[in-house]
Amino acid sequence: MKPVAIFRHSPTEGPGYFAIFLERHGIPWRLIAIDDGEPVPADAGAFSGLCFMGGPMSVNDPLPWIAPVCALIRVAVACGIPVIGHCLGGQLMSKALGGEVTRNPVKEIGWGTVHGEDSAVARHWLGPYAGAGATVFQWHGETFSIPAGATRLFASGHCANQMFALGPHLAMQCHVEMTPEMIATWCGQWSDEAAAAAEQPSVQAPSAMTQQVPERLPAMRELSDRLYSVWIHGLAH
Repeated sequence: MKPVAIFRHSPTEGPGYFAIFLERHGIPWRLIAIDDGEPVPADAGAFSGLCFMGGPMSVNDPLPWIAPVCALIRVAVACGIPVIGHCLGGQLMSKALGGEVTRNPVKEIGWGTVHGEDSAVARHWLGPYAGAGATVFQWHGETFSIPAGATRLFASGHCANQMFALGPHLAMQCHVEMTPEMIATWCGQWSDEAAAAAEQPSVQAPSAMTQQVPERLPAMRELSDRLYSVWIHGLAH
C-alpha cells in the first residue's frame, strides 16, 4: 500500500493522534516537513492519501509552498485520492477548492463543543454525532468558507464552519489530532496569544486547557476514531 503523506507546516504541529491511528490500522505514512524546507511532492499519485496539519501562518500569506500545496490538493481531489486537513490544513483545502479564508469574528482557543448537522452526508461521516454535540480542541483566528459542492458537517457558536466533506475528502477547522504532549507544548509556546484574547468567551486559559485533558480528551478521541475510520475507507489498498 502506498503511504499517506502527512504535511507538517510547523515543528510543534505534527501528526499527533492521526499517525497513531494510521499505525494501529497498519497504514504506512510519510512525513513531509514543509517547515524544514522539504519540497511539495509533484505527484499526488505516489500516495494513497494526503493529510495536512496545522500551523500558525495564514493561507493568505505570501509563502512559496502554498500555491504548490493547493495545486496538489486539486490534483488529488480530481484523481479521487482522499485528502484530510486539520485547521490550517482544512483552510488550505478550502482555498484550493475555490473557498475563501477570512478572519473569524473571535479567536477560538481551547476546548469547545461543536454541533453536528443532520444531513445524509453528515450521518455518513459523523454517525452518532450527526445532529448532536461533540468535544473538540481549537486554536485559530481565521475561518474557511464551504467550497461549492461540499457539505458542512459541524458548526460552533463562535465559528459557523468547523468541518466540511466533499466525497472522500474531509476538512476541519478544529484540532481532533491533539495529544496531551501537544496541548502542553502549545500552551507553553503560545500562552501570550491566549492571554491577549482572554476576554473573549471562546478563549480558555492554558491552565484550564491542561486541567481538562483527562475529562475532554477521551471524548474527542471517540470523535477522532469515527472521522478517521470513515476517511481511511477511501484509501486505495
